[in-house]
Amino acid sequence: MPLLPGQPEMRLGRGASRSEYVLLPVASVMLASLAPIFPIISEAAILPPLGFLCLVGWRLLRREIWSPWIGIPLGAFDDLFSGQPMGSAVFLWTMALLLIEMLDRRMIWRNFRQDWVIASLLSLLLLAAEKALASPGIKSWSWIFLVQLAMTILVFPAIVRVCVQLDRVRNRR
Repeated sequence: MPLLPGQPEMRLGRGASRSEYVLLPVASVMLASLAPIFPIISEAAILPPLGFLCLVGWRLLRREIWSPWIGIPLGAFDDLFSGQPMGSAVFLWTMALLLIEMLDRRMIWRNFRQDWVIASLLSLLLLAAEKALASPGIKSWSWIFLVQLAMTILVFPAIVRVCVQLDRVRNRR
């Protein structure tokens, strides 16, 4: 069986199967997308879009891991649990992955600060589009949006750290 790009060579008794190698990032994004179903008591919706951040974290960490089309099934899964209109995450996640793909073709290398800026801008666009899709008639931007955006930007390094740890587990097996 051919190896995927970046997949370590298999050793006798220690090789990771192809499905384990591919499914760990997908499972982590799906698990992060389930965050809205956990009972978190809050006066307003300030929870960051953890599924999106995990998707972007994996994509910026490993550019060979996914094609932009992966935003369709993962976005559909997120739409089931996020409370957003069905198809919004499908469209927005796919567009975000296409933007990252365009940046990858233009930039030869990036560091973490640039990845953080890219993720912050994509999060701003995602949250603004989700707000516009969820309540199209309301024109006011409240402080809740800014708090959610700030939490999203500040939690991104922790999400990337989790992705790095999962990538180490994935490559070690």
